[in-house]
Amino acid sequence: MRQITDTILMIRPVAFRMNEQTAVNNYYQKVLENLTPATVNAKAQQEFDGFVEKLRAAGIDVIVVDSTEDPDTPDSIFPNNWVSFHENGDVALYPMFAENRRLERREDILDLLEDHGFNIDNIVDYTSAEEDGFFLEGTGSIVLDRTNHKAYCALSPRADEELLIEYCEDFELTPIIFEAFQSVGNERRHIYHTNVMMCIGETFAVICADCIDDKKERKMVLENLRNDGKEIILLTEAQLNNFAGNMLQVQNKEGKSYLVMSASAHQALTKDQISKLEKHTEILSANLDTIEACGGGSARCMMAEVFLLKKQ
Repeated sequence: MRQITDTILMIRPVAFRMNEQTAVNNYYQKVLENLTPATVNAKAQQEFDGFVEKLRAAGIDVIVVDSTEDPDTPDSIFPNNWVSFHENGDVALYPMFAENRRLERREDILDLLEDHGFNIDNIVDYTSAEEDGFFLEGTGSIVLDRTNHKAYCALSPRADEELLIEYCEDFELTPIIFEAFQSVGNERRHIYHTNVMMCIGETFAVICADCIDDKKERKMVLENLRNDGKEIILLTEAQLNNFAGNMLQVQNKEGKSYLVMSASAHQALTKDQISKLEKHTEILSANLDTIEACGGGSARCMMAEVFLLKKQ
């Protein structure tokens, strides 16, 4: 089972802004004062295009689809929350916390991938859980170690334990379940997505272990990573505020790998962390300041990995 892919699906924003429906439990989002919605969207488009250009220049296959003005989906730039594409031909569709994010799910995108020659055998649809108020937001909620068949998940209002266990049974994964917190004022509050505080590469893992307040859970998570031979690179909570946990390792057509992150994440890393990472992979970063501030998500959230195989 491959851990990294050379094909990424990305959604170009057309009406990007701070999503008021997600801000209730995404404490990384900010209102950018003095900027009109049109300016925010234009800046986001500029950042998006620059990011795609960098990925393509590195030889990574990026499939870009334009978002829609109607329905209004301010967060559609983050497709990894509603869909994941698997090597066995499965496509999973996920239940989303914010009502306006449910509108991001688009059948035409699946048709487009088939037009690109990808094989889709089966749709595994968890979205009916929304009716009962249970959510599991894709590879935002679940950080997959595909090679070792494990699913790491920090429980939160957007990641339900029973739903995760059902997902793991369907995809034959071992669930690694814990809770992760961040300091908001004087309180410890759940981190909304697991992929903000950890990333798993082929031979390494980047994680903010300090977010896992329960010592037993922290030890269990770190032991799983260590036992699977991952070099662990520890982040601080301050680094998470610059989206240093929100990274994704991908590869190009020649098989060369890159760890993709935002410029702010890259700048937040220490020299020691960078040299440890560069032993495993090359770093590729792009400026995503507007997207990070308004969206409360970063580079990893913008990339839906395509592991589907091409039709023979």
